[in-house]
Amino acid sequence: MKVATFALALAAFGFAGNAAWAATTDDVKWINQCVADNKGDAAAEVVLKYCTCMNNKMSDNETQSITTWEKTHVAERKACDKEAGWR
Repeated sequence: MKVATFALALAAFGFAGNAAWAATTDDVKWINQCVADNKGDAAAEVVLKYCTCMNNKMSDNETQSITTWEKTHVAERKACDKEAGWR
């Protein structure tokens, strides 16, 4: 299951839409955790796109998970909801 999630996260990096953005091992870890936290809440590709968007909006120095961070960053969450086609 982890391999499938990792593969989905890597695929997301291909269409993340920001050429200047480079995926790191840490990014993959956070995105995979976000995908796991939101599993079943929407189609897998929507969740992956949302989690990737949220990760891109977070500072590289952020220590909170995406799931925790989104609770205090409503504008970013709404923008990623829209971008991912969620809700």
